[in-house]
Amino acid sequence: MKLVVLGGGESGVGAAILGVEKDYQVFVSDKGSIAEKYKKVLLNSKIEFEEGVHSKDRIFEANVVVKSPGIPDTVPMILELKEKGVPVISEIEFASKFTDATIVGITGSNGKTTTTMLTHHILESSGMDVGMAGNIGDSFAWQIAQSNLGNYVLELSSFQLDGIEGFKPHIAVLANISPDHLDRYDYKLENYIASKFRITMNQTKEDYLIYDADDEHIAKWMSENQTNAQLIPFSIEKELEFGAYLKDEEIIIKLNTEVYKMGIRTLALQGKHNVKNAMAASMTAQLLKVRKETIRESLESFEGAEHRLEPVLKINGVEYINDSKATNVNATFYALDSMETPTVWIVGGVDKGNDYFDLMPLVREKVKAIVCLGVDNQKIVQTFSSVIDLIVETAGAEEAVKVAYKIAEKGETVLLSPACASFDLFDSYEDRGRQFKNAVREL
Repeated sequence: MKLVVLGGGESGVGAAILGVEKDYQVFVSDKGSIAEKYKKVLLNSKIEFEEGVHSKDRIFEANVVVKSPGIPDTVPMILELKEKGVPVISEIEFASKFTDATIVGITGSNGKTTTTMLTHHILESSGMDVGMAGNIGDSFAWQIAQSNLGNYVLELSSFQLDGIEGFKPHIAVLANISPDHLDRYDYKLENYIASKFRITMNQTKEDYLIYDADDEHIAKWMSENQTNAQLIPFSIEKELEFGAYLKDEEIIIKLNTEVYKMGIRTLALQGKHNVKNAMAASMTAQLLKVRKETIRESLESFEGAEHRLEPVLKINGVEYINDSKATNVNATFYALDSMETPTVWIVGGVDKGNDYFDLMPLVREKVKAIVCLGVDNQKIVQTFSSVIDLIVETAGAEEAVKVAYKIAEKGETVLLSPACASFDLFDSYEDRGRQFKNAVREL
């Protein structure tokens, strides 16, 4: 059997390693360049690869193709492979064929990284053998090749879900849906929503779908479509007969005959969105028979994800917060909503079709000044110039931090929450976040 892997990054190299272990003839092809660390792995494993080109004759010999999530389905070569009947799948789909592990799959436009890390932290604290993979950490395929644990918590993007056929998580979590990556979905929100719901398409009545009952897009899809999974909602807006809800500063969980209550003031992560993340993670853990005391202790001891509302330093009474992972408007909405002091907001980057108007009430209420961090800031300036007097354009993290330092006064906050992708000035949102943190430390 011939396996061709398109893309020599984390997921591609993981799939190649697993392919070799399962006796496939493996060939890796990357149209760009392959990072040194991955090249070493391929060479050490004696896996054939090419970079800077896609050799069509080699690729079309494949019995199965594993495609990097970054390659759109609309690329001519992918369409041609599918026309010829060659299965084109994601690394998640490929890896899932070789494990009997209990899988928790977590998706959503925002909050999925934190919910994944939080769920993994609770399960690991309970003594379970559990891996964390997908959009985070070492690739799922790589982990199965190396250790094949009994449980996995997977953070799943819409791109990864687009490449599944038989993949089925025992517990699926749908954190929320807001417009994102619409450039990959013909600028149609319904296509993106359908992609997210692929997480439940193979679930049976033995499986569970935990979902945000406050999300209008989720509610609409569920009123028009069906899933076989057992539905478990969570909400911070209304009381529920079943699931998790918020009442009088307490999370209340009703999953069976018992009622479990937990105060939100002691949670390690504060903010409304983190209450939802805690609800989803707690219910997942309860379904997997983790003791309530372990859940409570884990929620109180958890340290959050890097680049997600990450406190950096307090300088002259000003708090600096790195939320570089906020690559869409909805993520920034959560960030601004959790600010409790006047805020100098650093925003901007590659706009994926953003509508900033949703942020207007929060900007009026919380934002003192805006520092733009992007090549083209016209849309941001146009949207907010009527409500914010001070808007400054900058061309890099260091300049943005220096400008924010001059504007912010004691008792205020400087928040990097770009609401945009990072590729105009940075390699990635991680690079953007690290440059921001370095610039703050240099002050």
